[in-house]
Amino acid sequence: MYQAILSDPTFFSLLFRFDQDLAEATRRAGCDCGGRLDVANYGRKPRGGPEGLPAAFDLRLSFCCATDGCRKRATPPSVRFVGRRVYFMAIFVLVSAMRHGVNRKRETQLRALFGPSRRTLERWLRWWREAFPQTRLWREATGRFSPPVDMAALPQSLLERFSGRDEPTRVHRALAFLAPLGVAHS
Repeated sequence: MYQAILSDPTFFSLLFRFDQDLAEATRRAGCDCGGRLDVANYGRKPRGGPEGLPAAFDLRLSFCCATDGCRKRATPPSVRFVGRRVYFMAIFVLVSAMRHGVNRKRETQLRALFGPSRRTLERWLRWWREAFPQTRLWREATGRFSPPVDMAALPQSLLERFSGRDEPTRVHRALAFLAPLGVAHS
């Protein structure tokens, strides 16, 4: 079910538009010093997306304060990127979810489709079990989920908590929840 989403350029276009909305809200808010924020996007080389995505999808939307002496960077939350990870957030989340409890054959299929090695998949799952529960995002949100999220089955158990009219909508809502992780260097 997630495989179709991850192969759909339209879904990634939608995520890019959401990132643009998040970036615009950050730009309108301005710098903490009161200065104007100028565009200071930077290139990424994200892995795992469908073939043929426009070059703009490789940009991490960001800003820099225009005030001399400040020049502070303001990087908005993102539904496309997780910190410095090289894979798109959707790949990181959904492939981790598909990886949970799968056999070797399924793991081989995931690698062929999306690229992450066995070691990378294991590292991702370890991050979900060990690092994610320690993030500020999770510590502040964990009590809002009822029934509680099964920590041993992350991220699949988290994805199951989001509702929507169709699977892409549910996935987007989960990615929007996780968007603050895009700013942190998790």
